[in-house]
Amino acid sequence: MTDPGPLTWRKSRRSSGGQCVEVANHDGSVFVRDSKNPSGPVLTFEIAVFRSFVADLRSQR
Repeated sequence: MTDPGPLTWRKSRRSSGGQCVEVANHDGSVFVRDSKNPSGPVLTFEIAVFRSFVADLRSQR
């Protein structure tokens, strides 16, 4: 994958206590990082895979 350049990161409005991840979208991919370590590693997912992951998490509530 080529460098997406600067990304616009966001975290959930429900986020609290410093145990958060941030996500960014770019060109059909979702990027995920630890909000406490913004210069650390970033995971990259195809958007369909990420949506499936989130749907599975929601179904387990």
